[in-house]
Amino acid sequence: MTRAFVFPGQGSQAVGMGRELAERFAIVRDTFAEVDEALGQKLSALMFDGPGEDLTLTENAQPALMAVSVAVARVLHTEKGLDLSKAAFVAGHSLGEYSALCAAGAITLSDTARLLKLRGRSMQKAVPVGVGAMAAILGADLDAAREIAAEAAQGQVCTAANDNAPGQVVVSGHKEAVERAIKIAAERGFKRAMLLPVSAPFHCPLMQPAADAMAEALAATSIVSPVAPLVANVTASAVTDPETIRRLLVEQVTGAVRWRESVLFMKEQGVTELVELGAGKVLAGLVKRIDKELVASSVGLPADIDAFTLG
Repeated sequence: MTRAFVFPGQGSQAVGMGRELAERFAIVRDTFAEVDEALGQKLSALMFDGPGEDLTLTENAQPALMAVSVAVARVLHTEKGLDLSKAAFVAGHSLGEYSALCAAGAITLSDTARLLKLRGRSMQKAVPVGVGAMAAILGADLDAAREIAAEAAQGQVCTAANDNAPGQVVVSGHKEAVERAIKIAAERGFKRAMLLPVSAPFHCPLMQPAADAMAEALAATSIVSPVAPLVANVTASAVTDPETIRRLLVEQVTGAVRWRESVLFMKEQGVTELVELGAGKVLAGLVKRIDKELVASSVGLPADIDAFTLG
C-alpha cells in the first residue's frame, strides 16, 4: 500500500488527550515537556485534566492537538520504525498542516508550538466575539455552498471555508450573513444547515489581521523542506519548497481548507491508505466519505500504536 499521513484540526481535542500515551512512552513525555517549555505554560496539564472550556480555547487547542500528533509520530518512529521520508505525502486539516510540517521535519517542535499559540490567539482576536460565525451546510457540494454564500453575503463576508467531504461544506463570515446562508440553504431544500460551536469565523477574509500576524511570525521562523511532500490546504496540491510553504501558511488563515480535493489529489497520485496521527478519528471518517476505495485508520492511543504495522 502507498501511504500518506494526515493530521487532525480543531474540534478533535478532548480532556484526557495524550494522557495514556504519556503514561506509557517516555518520548511522549519529552515531547509534551518541550511544548510546555516553549510556551511557558503547563499545556500538558490542561490536556490531561482540563477544564474543557480552557482546552477548547483556540490558543490552547491548536498547540495541544499538534503536540499529540507529533508525539504519536515520534512514538511510531521509535517503536515501529516509521520513516516519514518514505510516506507519499503528509497533510493536515487547518492547524494540522503545522503538525504535518513539524512531524516531517520542516519546522522545529518549539517553533511550531509558538506559531500555533500565536495563530490561535490572533484568530480569536481578529473578530470580536459574536460578530462572526460558521455554519455547516449538509448535503451541499462546494459549488452549491459557494452560490449560497454569495447570495447571503449582501455586502458582508460569507464564503465557503471548509470543503470537508461530499455533502459537508462549511461557510464562514459575518454572523448575519451566515444566518442568511442557513435560511437560503433551507429554502433550497438542503438536508440541514446549522451554526457551528466555534469562537470565530475561521478561513474567511475576516481573518486578515491574523494572517498579517502569521506573516510576520513565519518570516522570522526557519522552515526547511519536509521529508515528504505536503499537500497544502489552499491549493490541494503538493509542495516542498520552504518559501512556498511559508506563503501558503499565511494564505491558509483566510483561505478555504480544500480537504476533499486534497484527499482526492493524494489518491490520484497513487495513495491507497491514509493514516491519521493524533487525537480523535475525524479525518479517517472524512476520508471514508470522500472515497470508499481508500483505506483510512487513526492512530492516537497506545492500543492503536500496538496494532500499527509498517505494511
